[in-house]
Amino acid sequence: MSDTVRVAVASGCELGEGPLWHAALGRLVWCDILGKRLHWLEVASGETGTIELDHMASLAAPLDDGSLLVVGEDRLSRLDPASGTIERLMGFEADNAVTRSNDARVDRHGSLWLSSMGKAAEPDAGSLYRLHRGELVRLRTGLTIPNAICFSPQGEHAHFADTARGIVYRWALDAEGWPVGEPEPWLDFTRREGNPDGAVIDAEGAMWLALWGAGKVVRLDREGREIGAVSVPTSQPSCPAFGGEGLASLYITTAREGMSDEQRAREPGVGDLFVADLPVPGLAEPPLRLS
Repeated sequence: MSDTVRVAVASGCELGEGPLWHAALGRLVWCDILGKRLHWLEVASGETGTIELDHMASLAAPLDDGSLLVVGEDRLSRLDPASGTIERLMGFEADNAVTRSNDARVDRHGSLWLSSMGKAAEPDAGSLYRLHRGELVRLRTGLTIPNAICFSPQGEHAHFADTARGIVYRWALDAEGWPVGEPEPWLDFTRREGNPDGAVIDAEGAMWLALWGAGKVVRLDREGREIGAVSVPTSQPSCPAFGGEGLASLYITTAREGMSDEQRAREPGVGDLFVADLPVPGLAEPPLRLS
């Protein structure tokens, strides 16, 4: 599959993150966290656009009414993508100037799992939350760079990673999607190339995991064995997402953050959005429910 990757949008993000498919609009939406903007791609027409923000944001999740729930550094907001108007809904670690939002994903129940981390990746400053029917509940603290939030097809497990520690965890969930017991280490990348970043799970239950620093997204079976990979021509892929007709494409955000001028110059497409054809269909995510 590495031969099929191509640039979808030359977005040049400083820190591309949070790609999500907005099925009702036929758009792929993603964030440049450090650039304080949302990007979108209308797949059928190829039209693209951006929405400027006054704060850092890491995800824009579709809601039932066509608007977007924006996960920001200190707030959750509702955005009208047609007009660009944004309305603050609630604070998100608003009393903690050290942190910002990071990885997030909607679970099989239409609830949003979202995370925080230190703006300078301060050790143990991050937390993991669940926004369930409008109520924000903290699930875990003491994380450094929480990432790789994704869910098994039937919703019996959640996964998340702490990128700084190089560990991907698996967490059992109950029938309502709440964690049961303690998360268990599932994969250890401390002796492997790259650090685990964003992830998503396909229709066969395999995980597509971006490896920051390794320039690829790997496909892992339910036992964590690598069964495929997509390479990108830049070393810092951040997160994959399924999109397009039949969810037959894998979109991959990338980042320039932390690169020297020389590294940026020698890595084509750094910060761009890439796309590859999938060998199996992606798995649709439900719209986020606030009530």
